[in-house]
Amino acid sequence: MTPSADKRTSGNPAAQAKINLTVKQQREQQKQAKLADYQKQLAQRRRSKLVWWVVGSTAAIAIIGLIAASVIFAPKPVTYEAGNSTGREIDGVETFEHVTTHVEGAVTYEQTPPAGGEHNPIWLNCGVYTEPQANENAVHSLEHGAIWITYDPEVVSEAEVEKLQGYMPSTYALLSPYPGMDTPIAVSAWNAQLKVDSADDERIEEFFTEYWRSQNAPEPNAICSGALDGPGKA
Repeated sequence: MTPSADKRTSGNPAAQAKINLTVKQQREQQKQAKLADYQKQLAQRRRSKLVWWVVGSTAAIAIIGLIAASVIFAPKPVTYEAGNSTGREIDGVETFEHVTTHVEGAVTYEQTPPAGGEHNPIWLNCGVYTEPQANENAVHSLEHGAIWITYDPEVVSEAEVEKLQGYMPSTYALLSPYPGMDTPIAVSAWNAQLKVDSADDERIEEFFTEYWRSQNAPEPNAICSGALDGPGKA
């Protein structure tokens, strides 16, 4: 059997010393090679950690920026002053006199959509609806001081519907489609109604300012939640 490189021997002392030196050098070279390989792997790990740290930091900064932008540029909630009715006249607004009786079953109303009158004992929870709602429940919400925006889905675009939502405060407001109206858009309060052709009509905001939670409603301090969620509530 041939001896391995690091176990060679010689009868000559000088030759043996040379062999020993060669074996030592080989071992040192192997040691240095292993050390260099380890240092290379360590450097790669450090670079990988640095890359992930940079990527993670960049992503975190981007997320923080998006959150900040959403807060800064988000539409501000619309607010009106409750009970701010001044009695001022708004061009095109019709006013009525209605009873406030609670009844069961369907009711025939004088206006389409209704702006007051007999209604169901259960009110419609305020909010945005994508389907038509029962008159009798919505009128009860008007009794509590809510404003009801209705639109003809055949003629009012989705962009206009979004515009109508922009007039709504966080509560005491309803929005729902109402097929078959004689106007594209109607804005109704108890005993008051405004009909307009466009969601851009400035009188819509004026109507909210005058009639939202009006103290002239039969029950202006009653709540507009905790009752009936109609179909299609967003």
